[in-house]
Amino acid sequence: MVVDGKGFVPQHRERIYLVGFIDDTDFSWDAFRRQAPDRMSMGDIFHPNDGSEDASHENYSRFITGRKGKVLDKYILSDKLWNYLYEYAAKHKAKGNGFGYGMVTRKSVARTLSARYYKDGSEILVSRGTGNPRRLTPRESARLMGYDKPGEANFKISVSDTQSYKQFGNSVVVPVIEEIARIMKPHITSLKNDASAHAHQYPLSLSS
Repeated sequence: MVVDGKGFVPQHRERIYLVGFIDDTDFSWDAFRRQAPDRMSMGDIFHPNDGSEDASHENYSRFITGRKGKVLDKYILSDKLWNYLYEYAAKHKAKGNGFGYGMVTRKSVARTLSARYYKDGSEILVSRGTGNPRRLTPRESARLMGYDKPGEANFKISVSDTQSYKQFGNSVVVPVIEEIARIMKPHITSLKNDASAHAHQYPLSLSS
């Protein structure tokens, strides 16, 4: 089945999911519970910058700083990169093409996070109101993929920013997998019980 991650997370991310069992079951995708597309927005995964995140904590200190938890300046695009992306988008818009960066605000749903996000962050740029936009931090990327729930930072990010972006961009939306696992579980349990009953009916005998 094709599932869009939108609603499970604030990201448009369509992927094909296949479920298989070695034995026959009455599994059906009808039990899959989709989420309302507008259930979440980017504001749910952004660093709030209101002091509610402890900038000294090891799970935050790489990404935010100060009493209010301001996102570090290193995630803001340089003038050179921002000018390039802006002019590239303007050139293609003039030609009637849709190529260009994707800008998000707190109320937005993002484009698909890709493994190349570390290069320029162009598919998901965060508007700062004035000045150059910024990239998502790896912590926000983790939330965007559902590794952390909004407001949490329990998933440990122990690799570099570049590797983090590659790994999250190559990942699946965790809450979608959780929902698929939920509807698979009773069928797995049933098959396991059937196999156990069969083993008791025909016990294995050994002789020497």
